[in-house]
Amino acid sequence: MNENLTAILTDIGLSKDEINLAQKLSDAGQNDELQKRLRLCRCDLMDEMHITQRKVDNLDYLLRQFKGGTSS
Repeated sequence: MNENLTAILTDIGLSKDEINLAQKLSDAGQNDELQKRLRLCRCDLMDEMHITQRKVDNLDYLLRQFKGGTSS
């Protein structure tokens, strides 16, 4: 696994252990298993994004309520 991929995996929040496992899977040619794990990471990130989006939506709602003077 090249340094760029390691940097990307670090950037997306994988732990050193997870990065080491990804390295071992890549070195062993177990690309299917590596892709499966990366897809799971993607699903986790998408879930986090949706949770954060709902929080932003709620904040936007409150801000609109205060702006309109109907905060009660």
